[in-house]
Amino acid sequence: MPISAEKMKRYPGGSIRSPEWIAFRAKLLARAGNRCEGTPQFPDCRAANGELHPKTGSKVVLTIAHMDQDEGHADETRCRALCQRCHNAWDAPHRQKNARQTRHRKVGQDDLFPQQGAMKR
Repeated sequence: MPISAEKMKRYPGGSIRSPEWIAFRAKLLARAGNRCEGTPQFPDCRAANGELHPKTGSKVVLTIAHMDQDEGHADETRCRALCQRCHNAWDAPHRQKNARQTRHRKVGQDDLFPQQGAMKR
């Protein structure tokens, strides 16, 4: 997914093109052996960067995932090199939550019942 200008500012050097981010990314890819580090959804994934993914058949492009969903924390312990399949699976719940909030904000509505089960009979 594209990174908004607002979020881009939170990356080391203020951009994914900055020397700081490029060095950070290279360090994580080296740590991972240029392979996907997997997620709880796909813990054994070790898809190789630039090769065809063994499950999906698409070309693997490793990206750096913020495992705590906070782009402001470029810390090796909070980030992993992930293939598209793992990165999308990891980010899906976070994206769903953000999409729901965005839809509500655009129509000017808040949740009547923000938590499931909040209303008791």
